[in-house]
Amino acid sequence: MTDAPAATPSTEEVSPAKLRQVVAASAAGTVFEWYDFFVYGALASVMSTHFFAGLPDAQAFVFTLLTFAVGFIVRPIGALVFGKIGDSTGRKGAFLITITIMGLATFAIGLLPTAETIGIWAPILLVTCRVAQGFALGGEYGGAAIYVAEHAPNGRRGGATGWIQTSASVGLIGALAVVLIVRAIMGEEAFREWGWRIPFLISIGLLAISVWIRMQLEESPAFQKLKDEGAISKRAYAESFFEWRNLKIVIIALFGVMMAQGVVWYTAHFYSQFYLERILRIDSQTVNLIMISVVIVSAPLYMLFARLSDKVGRKPVMLFGMLLMLALYFPGFHFITQAGNPALDAASRNTPVVVIADPADCTFQLDLTGGAQQFSTSCDIAKGALASAGVSYTTQDGPPGELARIRIGDAIEVESVSAAGQSLSEIRATRTAFSEQLRGVLSEAGYPAAAAGPMQNWSVAEIVRVFTEKWGVIAVMILFIVAATALYGPQAAALVELFPTRIRYTAMSFPYHVGTGWFGGLLPAIVFAINTATGSIYSGLWFPAIATAIAALVTFFFWPETKDRDIHA
Repeated sequence: MTDAPAATPSTEEVSPAKLRQVVAASAAGTVFEWYDFFVYGALASVMSTHFFAGLPDAQAFVFTLLTFAVGFIVRPIGALVFGKIGDSTGRKGAFLITITIMGLATFAIGLLPTAETIGIWAPILLVTCRVAQGFALGGEYGGAAIYVAEHAPNGRRGGATGWIQTSASVGLIGALAVVLIVRAIMGEEAFREWGWRIPFLISIGLLAISVWIRMQLEESPAFQKLKDEGAISKRAYAESFFEWRNLKIVIIALFGVMMAQGVVWYTAHFYSQFYLERILRIDSQTVNLIMISVVIVSAPLYMLFARLSDKVGRKPVMLFGMLLMLALYFPGFHFITQAGNPALDAASRNTPVVVIADPADCTFQLDLTGGAQQFSTSCDIAKGALASAGVSYTTQDGPPGELARIRIGDAIEVESVSAAGQSLSEIRATRTAFSEQLRGVLSEAGYPAAAAGPMQNWSVAEIVRVFTEKWGVIAVMILFIVAATALYGPQAAALVELFPTRIRYTAMSFPYHVGTGWFGGLLPAIVFAINTATGSIYSGLWFPAIATAIAALVTFFFWPETKDRDIHA
């Protein structure tokens, strides 16, 4: 693919006042949709106890991560459905439907009965709501980005669509802030019991405001021009995916920028949060403060990099983000461990843990469906207990038929137990009892049960103390955010410019949501599963690292520079 010729004016230029209205309305609605989607992620650990009651802690959390990922899995389907609507009947109608579905599904989550009340139907209904959310979001981003870009003048598309990119951070800030405020007002016990519903329920008011704002909008100039000329696509799917000239653009978009976007953005925003709280055992209030801080930093960075791309080009800015994150994955998380929980880091180096087990007794623990096996062998129970404790370990072959043992340093050995042949409740009881026994032994060996210095309250003094003690964690997190915003800031304009107008909504939305939904949305569960299988808290990072490296190569060699394209042609 070669660079496009410079743009030539082809439609009447939109007035600055009209452009501001379009940007404000599109961004406001998108903020609301991101709030809806992110609030579940912020409450994943709390909700796991209500909707997956009875499962062991580690497996319940994996279930919660999977439920979070279900919303991402269906996003490409929503992209296809609403993309066709947007290319056939108009951009405005498509994203009015998406915001309504998203808002109603989010409100419904706040009303769902728990597993204690209706049993297995609780997680089924939760998954159904998450599917509806993901389906709606599949049509939202493409519609908003295209709508703004098709109103923006040449030379300013990056800056205009940068507000759509910033809306993701504003939505995440809103979700974290609402959770934080409700938590502080109600107290932890009441919040965990029923207060977690409030962030979902207040979304109904936000829905009404967002729908009213979007009702005031008109159709985009580019689509109206197609409609007036009778050039609207009647075969959006066939043109997008069965004509090579367009299919190759979809492939480049997916395996270039979009695959990187998925793993970079969700590593920086979601897996890092999971790592701080579940692996390093930093208290949730401290983690929330850190995440809010770095997300606030991210908001202006989206605009900075989006506007920079109007001057130097989309491609170099996005490549910078990929390469920076590629350089940060392993050293960044190693440094976060040292700065966030130095006692755990020291224990891992000074008192290594080894699981000695019959290889035939060990299974690959990636049962995200909660099947009948329940990982009941002594090897599985030993590894599961260590993974739940955030402890790295190596595996050594043991004598056939013997129970697994855990060696901690040179002096301590703990014999595992086997739950094979027991009922499900007995397996859970056995695993829980062993985990409690192991926790005590690990503590004696220097492995902390939690990171030191939990945040006591939200006073100014406590906030200052956290920033002082965790400055190293915050510094690395900000570097992650710089990489993510450099990649994401110019992305909306770059994608809109990449695809022809008549199939833009369909062809652009599908690779976007495969990249962010599948590579990004599934990332926390995949990385956690790899860590558990290998025994290293860092090995799962190979998944985003390899994906980012491939995407950088594809972008460098095949992605054209598009900042001067005429998107109305």
